[in-house]
Amino acid sequence: MQPDELILQLKQKNEVAFSQIYDMYSENILGIINTIVNDIEMSEEVLQDVFIKVWDKSESYSSDKGRFFTWLLNISRNAAIDKVRSKAYKNKRKNSDFDDFSFFIKDDKDLDSISDGYGIRKFVDQLKPMCTKLIDLLFFKGYTQKEASETLKIPLGTVKSRNRTCLNSLRETLE
Repeated sequence: MQPDELILQLKQKNEVAFSQIYDMYSENILGIINTIVNDIEMSEEVLQDVFIKVWDKSESYSSDKGRFFTWLLNISRNAAIDKVRSKAYKNKRKNSDFDDFSFFIKDDKDLDSISDGYGIRKFVDQLKPMCTKLIDLLFFKGYTQKEASETLKIPLGTVKSRNRTCLNSLRETLE
Protein backbone atom coordinates (compact mmCIF):
# COMPACT_ATOMS: atom_id res chain seq x y z
CA MET A 1 0.00 0.00 0.00
CA GLN A 2 1.08 3.58 -0.65
CA PRO A 3 1.47 5.89 2.38
CA ASP A 4 -1.76 7.79 1.62
CA GLU A 5 -3.67 4.54 1.35
CA LEU A 6 -2.07 3.25 4.58
CA ILE A 7 -3.21 6.35 6.42
CA LEU A 8 -6.73 5.99 5.05
CA GLN A 9 -6.77 2.33 6.14
CA LEU A 10 -5.39 3.31 9.56
CA LYS A 11 -8.26 5.74 10.01
CA GLN A 12 -10.59 2.80 9.32
CA LYS A 13 -8.79 0.83 12.09
CA ASN A 14 -7.08 -1.62 9.71
CA GLU A 15 -4.52 -3.52 11.80
CA VAL A 16 -2.38 -4.47 8.78
CA ALA A 17 -2.05 -0.81 7.81
CA PHE A 18 -1.22 0.07 11.40
CA SER A 19 1.49 -2.60 11.46
CA GLN A 20 3.00 -1.30 8.23
CA ILE A 21 2.97 2.29 9.52
CA TYR A 22 4.67 1.09 12.68
CA ASP A 23 7.34 -0.67 10.63
CA MET A 24 7.87 2.44 8.48
CA TYR A 25 8.18 4.98 11.28
CA SER A 26 9.01 3.30 14.60
CA GLU A 27 12.80 3.37 14.26
CA ASN A 28 12.89 7.09 13.46
CA ILE A 29 10.35 7.95 16.13
CA LEU A 30 12.29 5.94 18.74
CA GLY A 31 15.40 7.96 17.90
CA ILE A 32 13.54 11.22 18.33
CA ILE A 33 12.03 10.11 21.64
CA ASN A 34 15.38 8.86 22.94
CA THR A 35 16.97 12.22 22.10
CA ILE A 36 14.57 13.81 24.59
CA VAL A 37 14.26 11.06 27.22
CA ASN A 38 17.87 9.80 27.01
CA ASP A 39 16.96 6.35 28.35
CA ILE A 40 16.34 3.61 25.80
CA GLU A 41 14.07 1.55 28.06
CA MET A 42 11.82 4.50 28.84
CA SER A 43 11.98 5.59 25.19
CA GLU A 44 10.61 2.22 24.13
CA GLU A 45 7.74 2.65 26.61
CA VAL A 46 7.00 6.10 25.21
CA LEU A 47 7.14 4.69 21.66
CA GLN A 48 4.49 2.15 22.61
CA ASP A 49 2.33 4.90 24.11
CA VAL A 50 2.77 7.00 20.97
CA PHE A 51 1.52 4.26 18.68
CA ILE A 52 -1.42 3.56 20.98
CA LYS A 53 -2.31 7.26 20.62
CA VAL A 54 -1.83 7.03 16.86
CA TRP A 55 -4.29 4.11 16.77
CA ASP A 56 -6.80 5.82 19.06
CA LYS A 57 -6.56 9.29 17.47
CA SER A 58 -5.97 8.34 13.82
CA GLU A 59 -9.22 9.93 12.71
CA SER A 60 -7.97 13.31 13.98
CA TYR A 61 -5.17 13.39 11.39
CA SER A 62 -5.88 15.65 8.43
CA SER A 63 -3.58 15.96 5.44
CA ASP A 64 -4.88 19.53 5.04
CA LYS A 65 -3.10 20.48 8.28
CA GLY A 66 0.25 18.87 7.45
CA ARG A 67 2.13 15.72 6.62
CA PHE A 68 1.48 12.49 8.51
CA PHE A 69 5.09 12.28 9.72
CA THR A 70 4.83 15.79 11.20
CA TRP A 71 1.64 14.78 13.02
CA LEU A 72 3.36 11.64 14.30
CA LEU A 73 6.43 13.65 15.28
CA ASN A 74 4.34 16.10 17.33
CA ILE A 75 2.63 13.25 19.19
CA SER A 76 6.05 11.70 19.88
CA ARG A 77 7.67 14.91 21.04
CA ASN A 78 4.79 15.75 23.37
CA ALA A 79 4.77 12.23 24.82
CA ALA A 80 8.55 12.34 25.39
CA ILE A 81 8.32 15.73 27.10
CA ASP A 82 5.45 14.48 29.28
CA LYS A 83 7.62 11.50 30.30
CA VAL A 84 10.59 13.72 31.18
CA ARG A 85 8.31 15.89 33.32
CA SER A 86 6.74 12.89 35.05
CA LYS A 87 7.41 12.05 38.66
CA ALA A 88 8.57 8.51 37.78
CA TYR A 89 11.23 9.85 35.41
CA LYS A 90 12.48 12.39 37.94
CA ASN A 91 12.63 9.73 40.66
CA LYS A 92 14.58 7.39 38.41
CA ARG A 93 17.08 10.16 37.66
CA LYS A 94 17.46 10.89 41.38
CA ASN A 95 18.04 7.28 42.33
CA SER A 96 21.51 7.03 40.88
CA ASP A 97 23.70 4.08 41.83
CA PHE A 98 26.39 6.49 42.98
CA ASP A 99 26.35 8.75 45.99
CA ASP A 100 27.54 11.80 44.10
CA PHE A 101 29.26 12.95 40.94
CA SER A 102 32.67 13.19 42.59
CA PHE A 103 32.81 9.36 42.47
CA PHE A 104 33.29 9.62 38.73
CA ILE A 105 35.88 12.32 38.99
CA LYS A 106 37.92 10.98 41.91
CA ASP A 107 37.98 7.36 40.73
CA ASP A 108 38.49 7.87 37.01
CA LYS A 109 42.22 7.43 36.35
CA ASP A 110 42.02 8.83 32.81
CA LEU A 111 39.90 11.85 33.66
CA ASP A 112 42.73 14.38 33.37
CA SER A 113 43.66 13.17 29.91
CA ILE A 114 40.01 12.96 28.85
CA SER A 115 39.28 16.45 30.12
CA ASP A 116 42.38 17.71 28.32
CA GLY A 117 43.99 18.98 31.50
CA TYR A 118 41.17 21.20 32.75
CA GLY A 119 42.09 20.18 36.32
CA ILE A 120 38.66 18.91 37.28
CA ARG A 121 40.02 16.60 39.98
CA LYS A 122 41.91 19.45 41.64
CA PHE A 123 38.80 21.63 41.41
CA VAL A 124 36.49 19.05 43.02
CA ASP A 125 39.00 18.29 45.78
CA GLN A 126 38.84 21.96 46.81
CA LEU A 127 35.09 21.90 47.43
CA LYS A 128 33.67 21.55 50.90
CA PRO A 129 31.75 18.27 51.37
CA MET A 130 28.45 20.12 51.74
CA CYS A 131 29.07 21.97 48.48
CA THR A 132 29.88 18.73 46.70
CA LYS A 133 26.63 17.15 47.93
CA LEU A 134 24.52 20.23 47.20
CA ILE A 135 25.91 20.70 43.68
CA ASP A 136 25.41 17.00 43.02
CA LEU A 137 21.74 17.16 44.02
CA LEU A 138 20.90 20.42 42.28
CA PHE A 139 22.90 20.19 39.08
CA PHE A 140 23.67 16.54 38.43
CA LYS A 141 20.57 14.82 39.80
CA GLY A 142 18.07 17.54 38.91
CA TYR A 143 16.63 18.14 42.36
CA THR A 144 14.75 21.35 43.00
CA GLN A 145 16.00 23.45 45.90
CA LYS A 146 12.98 22.31 47.92
CA GLU A 147 13.75 18.64 47.22
CA ALA A 148 17.40 19.19 48.16
CA SER A 149 16.23 20.84 51.37
CA GLU A 150 14.11 17.81 52.25
CA THR A 151 16.85 15.33 51.32
CA LEU A 152 19.56 17.14 53.29
CA LYS A 153 17.13 17.94 56.12
CA ILE A 154 18.05 21.61 56.19
CA PRO A 155 15.85 24.69 55.72
CA LEU A 156 15.11 25.87 52.18
CA GLY A 157 16.70 29.26 52.89
CA THR A 158 19.90 27.51 53.95
CA VAL A 159 19.95 25.53 50.70
CA LYS A 160 19.57 28.75 48.72
CA SER A 161 22.32 30.52 50.66
CA ARG A 162 24.72 27.58 50.48
CA ASN A 163 24.02 27.13 46.78
CA ARG A 164 24.90 30.77 46.14
CA THR A 165 28.01 30.50 48.34
CA CYS A 166 29.14 27.27 46.68
CA LEU A 167 28.66 28.65 43.18
CA ASN A 168 30.58 31.80 44.08
CA SER A 169 33.37 29.62 45.50
CA LEU A 170 33.45 27.62 42.28
CA ARG A 171 33.54 30.81 40.23
CA GLU A 172 36.47 32.17 42.27
CA THR A 173 38.35 28.89 41.96
CA LEU A 174 37.92 28.91 38.19
CA GLU A 175 39.17 32.49 37.89
